[in-house]
Amino acid sequence: MKQALQSVKKFLKSEDGPTAVEYAVMLALIVTVCITAFGQIGTNTNTKFQAVRDALT
Repeated sequence: MKQALQSVKKFLKSEDGPTAVEYAVMLALIVTVCITAFGQIGTNTNTKFQAVRDALT
């Protein structure tokens, strides 16, 4: 148990822990932006296709 606590303390003191968290947060933000953008592009594309369909009928 003492070994595990020392490992956690060492991890928290090192630069690797905060850096990994920063990368995870950046990745989450990028994924969120991409999902939002793709959703918006899909909605706009659907609207355009419906407009073309309506114009042809």
